[in-house]
Amino acid sequence: MVIYFKTKKLQKICNNRTESIKKFGPKMARKLQQRLMELKAASCLDDISRVPPSRCHQLSGNRNGQLSVDLEHPYRLLFIPANNPIPVTQDGGMEWAKVTEIEIVEIADTH
Repeated sequence: MVIYFKTKKLQKICNNRTESIKKFGPKMARKLQQRLMELKAASCLDDISRVPPSRCHQLSGNRNGQLSVDLEHPYRLLFIPANNPIPVTQDGGMEWAKVTEIEIVEIADTH
């Protein structure tokens, strides 16, 4: 998949191992790099597992429209589809098999 970043700062943290270790520590930085590699290697969002360990899933409430994958508990890598327009199914849901671009928006504890 093609990956974009909401901010230059977030891009630097995600793409620079030294920066991610400085911000999150070695264990979480390793997990972040692993998840980013999984996302980059996938051809579409449907290729990412919805069961542990990555547990890709849509969020609801005030984060409706965002998706997340697990990092080190309780942190998650949050992103949105970046396809324009966002592919939807006939019932209005997101068509995961056609989402080929995402934008990383945050690394956060959503609980």
